Amino acid sequence: MIALIINATLSFFATLVLHELGHYFAARLCDVPVKQLGLGSGPKLFGFRVGKVDCQIRLFPVGAYVQMDMGMLQRKPLIQQLFVLGAGIGVNFVLCVLTWGSLFGVFNLALALGNLIPLYQLDGWKSGMVILRRMFGRPNPLAEWIFTIGGGAIGLSILARAILLNM
Repeated sequence: MIALIINATLSFFATLVLHELGHYFAARLCDVPVKQLGLGSGPKLFGFRVGKVDCQIRLFPVGAYVQMDMGMLQRKPLIQQLFVLGAGIGVNFVLCVLTWGSLFGVFNLALALGNLIPLYQLDGWKSGMVILRRMFGRPNPLAEWIFTIGGGAIGLSILARAILLNM
């Protein structure tokens, strides 16, 4: 049992870190400066610098992030923006295929699929916002709110279905 807990914990953190490294390397390939890499959420426990990137470990061991220069990303062509935003999902899908049948593979599939859902601040939502802004040629608050609320409704319906199927 303890081996399963250790495997699950390490697989979970590795999945998060590799997802964010996908964004990091895609941003670097597209000449988008990365300001910060973080593992966890909440208050900062400790940090260190690697080159120009501030790396942080936070109190709550859920989540990870890459903070990049969003102004620079938004000035890039649409295909580069979508490449950077989708790189984490791409990494997770590749790792899922390479490790199919393992717990690590399951975590990668779950993170990839979860990030495709257009929930606020997930990769699917960010990519949708980029596409909407390109379609309208500028930010469109009405379209963006409809997309955000619609993404929330999709997320809630998936959650409700999962709960109801397991009853």
